Amino acid sequence: MHSKTFKIQISGRVQGVGFRPFVFNLAKKNHLLGTVSNNENGVIIYINTSEEKAVHFVEQILKEKPEVSIITAHSIEEVKYEEYTDFSIIPSESDEKINIPLTPDFAVCNACKTEISNKNNRRFQYAFTTCIHCGPRYAVTKKYPFERKNTSLHTFKMCANCLDEYKNPLNKRFHSQTNSCKDCGITMELLDNKKVEIENNQTHILDKLVTLLHKGKIIALKNTNGYLLCCDASNPNAITNLRKRKNRFNKPFAVLYPTIDFIKNDFDISSEEENALVSIIAPIVILKNTKQLSFEPNNIAPNLNYTGVMLPSSALLQLIAKKAKKPIIATSGNAHGSPIITTKEEAELKLNTIADYFLHHNLDIEFPQDDSVLKFVDKQQVLIRRSRGLSPNFEYAEKLTKNKILAMGSHLKSTFTYLPNKHIYLSPYFGNLDNYDVLNRFTTTIDKYIELFNTKPKTILTDKHLHYQSSILGKAYREKWNANLIEIQHHKAHFCSVLAEHKLFQSTKKILGVIWDGTGFGDDNQIWGGEFFSYENNKIDRINHFEYFNWIANDKMAKEPRLSLFSLIDDEDKELIKGKFTKTEYKIYNKMLKNNTLKTSSVGRLFDAVASALDIVDVNSYEAEAAMLLENCANSSQVENCIDLLEFKDYDTIPSKLLLKIIIKAYKIDGVSKAFIARSFIFTLAKIIIKIAKKNKVKTIVCSGGVFQNSVLIKILTELSIEKSLDLKFNCKLSANDENISFGQLMYYQNIKN
Repeated sequence: MHSKTFKIQISGRVQGVGFRPFVFNLAKKNHLLGTVSNNENGVIIYINTSEEKAVHFVEQILKEKPEVSIITAHSIEEVKYEEYTDFSIIPSESDEKINIPLTPDFAVCNACKTEISNKNNRRFQYAFTTCIHCGPRYAVTKKYPFERKNTSLHTFKMCANCLDEYKNPLNKRFHSQTNSCKDCGITMELLDNKKVEIENNQTHILDKLVTLLHKGKIIALKNTNGYLLCCDASNPNAITNLRKRKNRFNKPFAVLYPTIDFIKNDFDISSEEENALVSIIAPIVILKNTKQLSFEPNNIAPNLNYTGVMLPSSALLQLIAKKAKKPIIATSGNAHGSPIITTKEEAELKLNTIADYFLHHNLDIEFPQDDSVLKFVDKQQVLIRRSRGLSPNFEYAEKLTKNKILAMGSHLKSTFTYLPNKHIYLSPYFGNLDNYDVLNRFTTTIDKYIELFNTKPKTILTDKHLHYQSSILGKAYREKWNANLIEIQHHKAHFCSVLAEHKLFQSTKKILGVIWDGTGFGDDNQIWGGEFFSYENNKIDRINHFEYFNWIANDKMAKEPRLSLFSLIDDEDKELIKGKFTKTEYKIYNKMLKNNTLKTSSVGRLFDAVASALDIVDVNSYEAEAAMLLENCANSSQVENCIDLLEFKDYDTIPSKLLLKIIIKAYKIDGVSKAFIARSFIFTLAKIIIKIAKKNKVKTIVCSGGVFQNSVLIKILTELSIEKSLDLKFNCKLSANDENISFGQLMYYQNIKN
């Protein structure tokens, strides 16, 4: 049969995943002639063959594709005949605007782990070993298509051996864009905090570093996604020093383990937790403590019964963890509240009073990211932070009607979402935009995206809160780019994030949205945070909420749970909490209450009030400390051993003050245990949701907002929903907190009519 030429376009996560080498070897196996290259839409293939064989070839590609790749679309068409004499990989040359997902970073694979541990392998002890299946991608990207010349690896010229691997179709580093070795690759230096070199031999640097860790020293080390601060997790003095120097006295640290078997010795983990730990994401997974831990857990996560645990995400961390042979504290390398640091100069400037020593390397990081964090409530995945390994893409199969949109997100747990083409790009978590360095990282990253995609947004979406830095910046962008600006209510954006995740916008039945968080500017100019919405026919309506109470002292209220308690408590009970304030404070806050006009329905602040009422915490030392400690307290009581504190009736609004009064009486007067009350409080909240759903004759319940990162609430609500045959939906691919706001803004704009 006469040969024809066929063009095959593969779209999705197909760059930086070994897709071209895979296609090359598959074509050779099928005796096909042609070419494969990256282009602005993914991977493009030309082959000489018959139509039948071309179709069969596409079927093989779809079936046998590289494990880390994701194909979202493919096409095949006959084109003008061109004769090929071989099959080859063509370097990409494209000035077109890219229309592909950006490949995230991949954790070091098992094959590379084996190589760096093998004395007979030429990559033995090489800390930046990667292959087509693993290593940094997004973190080192300058522009696309994903070619070495478009990454920060371009300054490292491959040696003869690496080049042979790169050109050899049978080698696992065939066309691996991040390929390097100790002869031609990235180099490290170990300095003390006075910039004095401690070791310059690349073979001995990590041995020296581990010796310093064992001596109780604090190391600022540059991983492939940014600096980490590390110390021995079994050394209380080292941890105390790190807490003092970093001004992080109670906030939990993450712990790095060398192997999954070591983790299993310390923790009883589920299959879901194990799969997450060993995945290509290598996130921090929050695990429940056991009695057999190899360190004192209260040093790591004070007053909590769980620990954030991870496996090495890079060959560098793998070597350090294996040499240490014990758990290591590995927390973000930054000053308190600032973003993760990426350059030697900034690290030495800002971390020199925290770290005793610095491990630097000379690979530039283009897009720094914190580690992703998640936990499981039974089998339900709950994302706490969506970052390295997950960002910057969001797979969304539904049709997107408009593009060139920039959604600016929220203020505290900031992200932005960009729609410059057919794909959604959801940035990693940045942090609190009140912090100058965080705001600078946020704006710099937006600028990089504009350059990367060579597209300026025509529409800017912001939160309705006029004083959010993201909203202020959005207005500046509107002027800069002559774009439209649309304000979207905070909690409706939360609602839309879950509707989109679970493809519920086309539902023909009414859906209940339960959105509970700390703060968000409402349509009535009050501070919302305890909302019930209905969704039907592309419209969202607010149908109920927790009763309003006084919002006092502005942002200070979120930092001091005692203020939420002060605002919610009856005057007749105020004597019971007077000891939480100085005489001057008590007088000032009473005056504030009398003159206050701003109200809130926040369930986040209600959690704070209960935590203070139960004498768990009055002033947070880190964000959401009160809610976390209250959850921890509630977790010490069995689910059956609690009651509905309200015995809910048909209230016009949910009575926060009555609920708190009942709690204060039980604790202060009746002497009921904190654990029982904490569990009963959360059980009561879950019962309220079930009863609101029944009242509104709704079978599908959607939950979002930071409150729905509470494991006890998720577990109880799930059990009650199963009992009542209700369909319960949470954020799964996104965090329930304000990280999802930017994505929710985009989904609101795409789908909501009111």
